Formats: sequence, structure tokens, C-alpha cells
Amino acid sequence: MEGRETLPVSSPEQQQVQPQEPIPSSAPSDDAPAEPERTGTPGPAAAESGSRWRRIAIDTRPLAHPAYRRLWLGQGVSFVGFQVTSVAVPVQVYDMTHSSLWVGVLGVANLVPLIVFGLWGGAVADHMDRRRLLLMASAVSWAATLVLVLQALLHAGSMALILAAVAVQSVGFAVSSPTRGAIIPRLLDESLVPAANTLNFTVQTVGTLCGPLLAGLILTHWSYPAAYALDAVLFTVGLYAAVRLPSIPPLGVAGALGLRSVVDGLRFIVTQPVLLMSFVVDLIAMVVAMPRALFPEMAETRFGTEAAVGWLVAAIGFGALLGGLVSGWIGRIHRQGAALVGAIAVWGVAVAAAGLAHQVWLAFLLLAVGGAADLVSSVFRQSILQTYAPDEMRGRLQGVFTVVVAGGPRLGDLRAGAVASVAGAGTSWVGGGVACAVLVVIVGLAVPSLMTYDTRG
Repeated sequence: MEGRETLPVSSPEQQQVQPQEPIPSSAPSDDAPAEPERTGTPGPAAAESGSRWRRIAIDTRPLAHPAYRRLWLGQGVSFVGFQVTSVAVPVQVYDMTHSSLWVGVLGVANLVPLIVFGLWGGAVADHMDRRRLLLMASAVSWAATLVLVLQALLHAGSMALILAAVAVQSVGFAVSSPTRGAIIPRLLDESLVPAANTLNFTVQTVGTLCGPLLAGLILTHWSYPAAYALDAVLFTVGLYAAVRLPSIPPLGVAGALGLRSVVDGLRFIVTQPVLLMSFVVDLIAMVVAMPRALFPEMAETRFGTEAAVGWLVAAIGFGALLGGLVSGWIGRIHRQGAALVGAIAVWGVAVAAAGLAHQVWLAFLLLAVGGAADLVSSVFRQSILQTYAPDEMRGRLQGVFTVVVAGGPRLGDLRAGAVASVAGAGTSWVGGGVACAVLVVIVGLAVPSLMTYDTRG
């Protein structure tokens, strides 16, 4: 495809990071002796059913590659601990200050480093060995977590120390996230990248669901130090995965490191309609249709119980998890641009329909459909980013991806609250979903290169 650079599979640099263990094939060798017939061998109907399930179930072939498997496991385990800390910190801050304002300040302490260092970290990932950078960024996050453990154990009671630790932890995450995303296409064949991204998003969803529940259990029966200590322990699995990675030096010439490098990455996005529109449609999905800020008001005014908030919040994550478990078909989709637009349109329609529901169970089911569509759109967006751009740009593009993922939902909360204050929560919720579906279709029709983008060239 015009404007797309591909790297030869046999390049020496790629051979450094290609896994040494091939993916096991389910097909027998021509020379292999036939297995003796066994009593109870599944018949044709059972075999067909099993084959159908393998086509539907989540594609686990990337896990056959040891380096990716360790990276995936480390990311999944450490993300659970990260979610535990993300719950424990605001609870501790409110316990110390009895002020929601200070809890809100934590959001600023998280977001600003994510934006600044997400872009900068992506640029650095294009200029140095990505394994080394991932190790350095992970060590920074781990050190910040240890600071949280110590301040809780010593009862320091210092807001400045907590805010500093949260900001430093966010810096580490902002650098490690785009670096990890840029590593994956160097570990796997391009055809396995969508499956790898599906596995990543699915395990993150598990952490998003399990981490807060685990945090509630720990804070109820133990203490803040126990919560932070668990995060520090689980994070060692991610560190181990980074240590075991092969060396991943840059393949191309990325230019001089600095502000100019970041600007070059942004300029590259602007000149590539497929990449640019993949970011635009994601911002449409999150900014225009995210209803999260409306859940408390709708729980009280429509569903009549505060308990509905928990169901509404959990619905999107639950749908994403189920969507990931039945995602085997994603890797067979080559028209990824059209699939991305379609998934976001489904997200918008599902959100709008949920906003019309007057029963909690129905709103839950519709938001779960939206969550599954959101996971699919995330996989295609990430896959387009990782395989469309040349390697020397991947880090910077992953940095922009990190900023969009972090900032989009927060801007969506602001949009939803502002519209609700003028037109009402129901109008804000339903109108946002409808507007998202309409806008993303308009963008798709206006940019044919996105709709016709095909991984087969």
C-alpha cells in the first residue's frame, strides 16, 4: 500500500528478536505414522463442533512464542497490582483529607505525566534498545510503588509525597506502555499481531475487573501497606518478563532525539490518512459517547438505587472480557479500517440504546454489547498502528496512542457532564451514542483510504 513500509522477514535485526520456538502445528507430518484408532474417539460431529469453537474462541497462537508469552503474563499480573493501587491511593487520600478535591487532584497528577511522557517516551523508544527502555521505565514505576509502601508503613501522612509518588509512577507507565506496544511487532509475525493485541486487551480487562475487587478485600481486612505491597510483588513478574526479552535495537534511522523527534512523529500521523483517522474515530468513540460520568445521576433518577452504579460501571468491562474470549475471528479480518469503523458504530448504537433502557439488567446487557465492540475497535486500532507504520516510527505513534487512550475518556466525562447540565442526563447519554454512530460513519465515508485499508496490501 502506498506510504506503507514493510520490513523483510529475514532481516538480521528481526532475526535477533524472532522467537526460537516455532508455533506448534496441529497438522501431522506426511511421514508421521497414523495413530491407532482409540475407543471413544470423537466422531465427525464432535470434531466439527470443536473446529467451530476454535474458530470462535480467542486466538492463543501468540502465546506459543516464549518472549511474548512472558511479556503478556507479566503485563497481566502486574496490571492487577496496578489496579489495586489505583483504588487504594484515592481511598487513602480521602481518609487523610476528607476532601474530594484532593482526590480529584490525583487525576491531574496522573494525567499530566501521561500526556507529556507518553509522547516523549514513544520518541525515546524509536532511538534506543526497547528492552533496555522498558526495563528502565518499569524500574521507575516499581520504585514509586515502594515509596507508597513506605509512606503507608511509616504513617507519613504527606499529601506531597503521595502526589509525587503517583506522578512518578505515571511517568514510568507513560514510557513503558508505548515501548511495550512497539516491541510486540518485533516479537511476532505480522499476521499474529491482531491476536496478540486481543490477548493484551483481554488480560487488561481481567485486571480492571479483578483489581478493584481485590483492593476492596484488602482494604477491608488489612491495610494500605498490604495493598501497595501486593502491587510491588506482582510488579516483579512484569520486571522478570522485561529482563528475559531479547535485545530490540532500532531498525531504521529515527533522527535526533528531542522535541523535533516528537513533532516528526505527529507530522507523520497527519500525512497518513489511515493512521490519522484511526485516532480520530477513537476520539469520537470516547469523547462523544462515553456515558461513565452520567452513571451516578441515572442510577438515582431512573433506576432508583445507588447500587445500579456498580452494575453500569462493570457492564462495559464485562462485555469487553466476553468479547475477548470469543474473538478468534478477529485475526481473519483483513479490511481492518472498515472493521474499526463498524465496531465504533456498534459501540455508539449500543450506548444510545442503553440510555433508553429503564431496567438495570437491560442497560447492563446493552452496555456489555458496547464493551465488546469497544474491545474489537481497540484491537483493530492498535493493530493498524503497529503494522502500518515503519519500525522507526512505532514508538512515537504508540506514545500518541497512550495519550489518546488516557485523555479520551476523561474528555468524554467532561462532555457528558457539561451536556447533562444543560439538556439532562438522558439526553446527554442517548445523544452522545447516536452522535458517535453518525459521526464515525461520516468519517468512514469521507476517508475512503480508511475503509479500503487491507492488510493484504
